[in-house]
Amino acid sequence: MIHFNRPPKVGNEFDYIQKAIASDKLCGDGPFSKKCESWIESNFKTKKALLTPSCTAALELAAILVDIQKGDEVIMPSYTFVSTANAFVLRGAKIVFVDIRPDTLNINESLIEKAITKKTKAIVPVHYAGVSCDMEKIMDIANQHNIWVIEDAAQGVMSTYKGKALGTIGHIGCFSFHETKNYSSGGEGGAILINDSDLISRAEIIREKGTNRSQFLNGQVDKYTWQDVGSSFLPSELQAAYLLAQLDSAEEINSFRLDVWNKYFNSLSKFLNKSFLPTIPEDLEHNAHMFYFLLKSNTQRDEFISYMKEHKIMTPFHYVPLHSSPAGANFGSFCGEDLFTTSISSRLVRLPLYYGISDSDLKRVCGCIESYFCK
Repeated sequence: MIHFNRPPKVGNEFDYIQKAIASDKLCGDGPFSKKCESWIESNFKTKKALLTPSCTAALELAAILVDIQKGDEVIMPSYTFVSTANAFVLRGAKIVFVDIRPDTLNINESLIEKAITKKTKAIVPVHYAGVSCDMEKIMDIANQHNIWVIEDAAQGVMSTYKGKALGTIGHIGCFSFHETKNYSSGGEGGAILINDSDLISRAEIIREKGTNRSQFLNGQVDKYTWQDVGSSFLPSELQAAYLLAQLDSAEEINSFRLDVWNKYFNSLSKFLNKSFLPTIPEDLEHNAHMFYFLLKSNTQRDEFISYMKEHKIMTPFHYVPLHSSPAGANFGSFCGEDLFTTSISSRLVRLPLYYGISDSDLKRVCGCIESYFCK
């Protein structure tokens, strides 16, 4: 069986985890956490990076940080994971869904302004498949209307937009280190990137259960106390140790995945219409998080997935649009016309892509796809 995904392993994870155990410092913000955060800050040029137990936790922390209140509105695409919306619904916000672009499957930036009302508090662009949204236009709109921008860059680690790392362009960025992502912290994991200096101190307090414990540990105060709302948003040192091994090999992993992505694209371009293949706009670099393509209909997609499964190859589809779900209808609404979100989501399929996939497996996947379309 060729699996859709395998968690990345580079070889040093076990050694780092053993060192973390031997240090007797297993709770959050130990030496391995600090090294990971420094790596992110140095490589991606963000003002402050803080590890979190997941990207879901990073988004929830961000919602608290920008003070989302009951009745506020938050704009985002419907074609995303449930955590993107849930983080703000938990604070009482109404979600305003906007249609996606047919080329990148990202939020259509030209539709955002029409969705803004007096209640709009934030825009949450989601960088689908590690391909950047049009952040220049989104930031221009946000600045004109004094709205927060929180990048859901769960899939965007190592991707850039006009030379800037995804997650560092909005006021806040959120990364995922789940086992399905390019870099993992041992199953679950995430990080919040604070790009507005005024938010750093409060972010540290919220992350530490609402206390100023981080200031205490840094010697800035002689005792720590309850300061604000917050929760436990710290991962363990075991997660950080696993992640550091991945970050040490980030370039190697990125290069491998891009090579696989290009092999898929070149192979499928020979017999598939390029309009059904991923589009990478100019002025950005993607991280090969995912290789997907579109079929002509939902029926054909289901038939294709069954065909590949018969050949022991897993090719899953992806998100069901949030606005079509019971909770999406309850907690949000779709602004404008749904021209592409539902149509594209019903025709999309993803191919196996992970660090370490063999050339023989790649050839087998491409061969089966060709045999399906050329039969």
